Amino acid sequence: MRLKRLLFSLLLCLSGTLAFGQHSGSVTGRIEDENGPLPGAAIRLKGTSQGTVTDLSGAFRLTNVPAGPVTLAAGYIGYQTAELTVQATTGEVVIPVIKLTPEGKALSDVVVRGTMAASQIKAMSIKRNSLALMDVMAADAIGKLPDRNAAEAVQRMPGVAVARYHGEADQATVRGVPFSWTSTLLNGTRMPSASVGGSRNAVLDAVPSEIIQYVQVAKALTPDMEGDAIGGSINFVTRVAPEFRKLSVSAAGGYNNFSKDGTYNASITYGDRFMKGKLGVMLTAAIWDRQWGTDEYVVSYNTGLPVPEQRYSLNSLLLKRYMGKRQTYGLNAGLEYRFNEKHRIFGRALHDKFNDIRPVYESYLLFNTNEYQLNYRYSYYQTRIDGGEIGGEHQLASRLKLDWSASNYVSEYYIDTPPTLPKEKRGLPIATFRQKLTQGFGGLASDGKRYLSFDSPNGVGDDPMQILPHLKDPKERVHPTQLTLQQLVIYQLGTKEEDRVAQANVKYDFSSRFSLKVGGKYRHKYKESTQASLVYLPNRALGVPNAAPLVPLSQLERTEFPVRQNFFRNLNADYGSYAINSLTKNQLFDLFSTQFQQTNQFRDVTPVSNATGHFDGTEDVLALYVMGEWNVTPKLKLFGGVRNEHTAVELNGSSYKRETITENDQSKSVETVTPTTVKNDYHAFLPMIHLKYTPTSKSVLRAAFTRTFIRPNFTELNPGENINTTTNPLTITRGNIDLKPTFASNFDLMGEYYFDNIGLVTGGLFYKKIKDYSFSNQSIEIYNGAQALVTQPQNLENATLQGLELGMLRRFDFLPGFLSGLGVELNGTAIHSSLRVPRVVNNERQYETTSLPNQSKFLFNSILFYERKGLTIRLAGNFRGRSVETINQQLGPDFYIWTNNNFTLDGSAAYAINAKFRVFVEVNNLTNEPVRMYMGKPERTTSTEWYSQRGQAGIRWDIF
Repeated sequence: MRLKRLLFSLLLCLSGTLAFGQHSGSVTGRIEDENGPLPGAAIRLKGTSQGTVTDLSGAFRLTNVPAGPVTLAAGYIGYQTAELTVQATTGEVVIPVIKLTPEGKALSDVVVRGTMAASQIKAMSIKRNSLALMDVMAADAIGKLPDRNAAEAVQRMPGVAVARYHGEADQATVRGVPFSWTSTLLNGTRMPSASVGGSRNAVLDAVPSEIIQYVQVAKALTPDMEGDAIGGSINFVTRVAPEFRKLSVSAAGGYNNFSKDGTYNASITYGDRFMKGKLGVMLTAAIWDRQWGTDEYVVSYNTGLPVPEQRYSLNSLLLKRYMGKRQTYGLNAGLEYRFNEKHRIFGRALHDKFNDIRPVYESYLLFNTNEYQLNYRYSYYQTRIDGGEIGGEHQLASRLKLDWSASNYVSEYYIDTPPTLPKEKRGLPIATFRQKLTQGFGGLASDGKRYLSFDSPNGVGDDPMQILPHLKDPKERVHPTQLTLQQLVIYQLGTKEEDRVAQANVKYDFSSRFSLKVGGKYRHKYKESTQASLVYLPNRALGVPNAAPLVPLSQLERTEFPVRQNFFRNLNADYGSYAINSLTKNQLFDLFSTQFQQTNQFRDVTPVSNATGHFDGTEDVLALYVMGEWNVTPKLKLFGGVRNEHTAVELNGSSYKRETITENDQSKSVETVTPTTVKNDYHAFLPMIHLKYTPTSKSVLRAAFTRTFIRPNFTELNPGENINTTTNPLTITRGNIDLKPTFASNFDLMGEYYFDNIGLVTGGLFYKKIKDYSFSNQSIEIYNGAQALVTQPQNLENATLQGLELGMLRRFDFLPGFLSGLGVELNGTAIHSSLRVPRVVNNERQYETTSLPNQSKFLFNSILFYERKGLTIRLAGNFRGRSVETINQQLGPDFYIWTNNNFTLDGSAAYAINAKFRVFVEVNNLTNEPVRMYMGKPERTTSTEWYSQRGQAGIRWDIF
């Protein structure tokens, strides 16, 4: 009976609104200040609750306006309210641009002088008036911190954490969840991924920050957003046509304290409107060229030994030096044509390129075999993102709006070395030298193994950050004449994704209180991936009689070890003897030539399973949704709907099988590779509902329930396996064709309070119930008589995640004189997750409880700033709490791999000489914070990497 009454009431409301609509029209316009459009500005009919907000270009459309004289009131945080009386009709009325002015001289000064205030106002206005639970960062805010790529920029936003790849952020996640649980969007569509690890999460170090207009972080999705995002989505909106002519340039030079070399970056942005404002053009170009380097200290353990206590014994120590060059290039073009206020079309084009050029020097101490090992590789990784899109927005009637777009983007990661090999055999070249010790390493515990002191059965062992060789014969030091060439490997790495996407959305305003939006998106993805190894060994190493002698390092062309004096200077031990002059780049390439390999009797011993390292395939996704927005009362909004995404995947690869057969009464091992096609399709039905309550003009309360999901990564579905023989122990990576998507039911509650002087306080709670969680399990197998670390994805039981978010932006302009320029921006997230991991102990099934991989318990950003009279000084801290990275289901929690707490501190200062010209200085990683990983407990180090400080100084000139 209640349901019937509700449906009857809705029909009455609908009929009433349709009748009302016959005597109403719409008003269209734009809101700006002297610097340009004001996104997120509120516009309403005075004396009513009816209103709307401007989009990112400052435009608005107010529908269902009753015919006759009406007064419009336009407001913006920190600006004086402006009123305009217009004569509304039953058609459409286009009004002149509404100009707003800052409230008070102090605010006017900071807006005009280009400090952070203007960008903070934009972000707060968009956040306050958005339907979704969202945070926003504008381009002018990005440009005022030392963040040169997209991931570096987004790390400053509430609840966002980044992964650092040798000192630079390259991936981002929302609320500390696994990185693949956050969708990375480009202009509202998920970016194709060039992650060599196979993750769907886009790698962001190829995207320069200068091409970004806005960053939108959504923590609770709406039905018109892509649904594969359990943590949230990060949408990078690239620059499009400006409202006014714009030409700005920036240039900077700097220094990397690790590589002891220079860096530079530059950008130029030009935009203008032609044909009486109908045609708009925006062009942006950026370059960032820098020298860089890191030292990485890596410890591996004998986790595959049968005696449990000996699984903590040391397998090897690796001292790794990276030293190279990185180049980021970006080109972005935006085009817009406005036929009139009802119709516009636009286009975007993008070309980004990231080159990571780095010789890598690896010195191993192999404790189990009493050997030194030296690896040298020349890494020239290349990543590109290319593509473009077209779209349009059309007001088909006063209450009916259509928007559409079509895009084609390609993301690719590849290696094209050495040039001496044909294309199909190119990849990452690695040369391995070894030196056998006669007497061997000392420092052995009572069971004959090497340990850290706290793991040793009798206390004999090393400090985790000062593992020494303890040579039994001090004369057996590593030496180029004793290091002989034992192995050559081409590690083939490559991945490519191409996405072709078409989408359309239609919105109908039934009245000023209710609107309905429907739409669909189709994406065709082509994917190809290669992870394989070509292995070449000398006959002498294979035990072939009368084989040619092994080639010592001393007989090959070598070059000076880079910045030798700084080799692991952060440790108290002297490791200088392992900084050995290694091969030149050309000499490394020549080792793979036919002449060298024939002369020195190398043969191809590539594993049969190598063929399974390549796969290609397609993924087709069709998404449809319906979404309603209902202004229940002037203060309460209810919106939501349902989305369904159908996914069809087809992968073409190979499966590998090794078995023992009996032939002529003799056993022998047979290996076979069989072409395989894997198909899978499934639906994701995703209901979502949001509530937004505005009790006062300064406060907002939000609540949401959403169902979202994550698709399995392509490499996780590949039926093949990859064997890497250059590591110690060697590693095997396998796929799992039976892997299921992971679903989550998400509950969010958030409150916001806005101060009068450009500030706010936020707080909220969230909870996620997760089904069919997928993780990378690690176990130990024996491969060709040696230990192998095997990684394979698996689905586990359900998991939960809950957390608390707090944030504050406060300007202390109420303080006297000099102190009035002080302010703080703080945001923190506390997260708890629970995941049950099954394992078998003594033939009994047990469960271990841990947190989700990649999920940090605490995230915290703090910015202390000073802005006054054109001077801006900022000190920014970013904290990411420890997180488990790898679960060892076979051995349990004491063998999980964790990333330790990490806190980085960056600083910047700028002075606006006038409204158009400013100078700046920036410094990253002031405290030289390393990235640390450990096994089981923090003292049991597995990796520590230092990358030192880098900084630059430069100018920015807004010519017009």
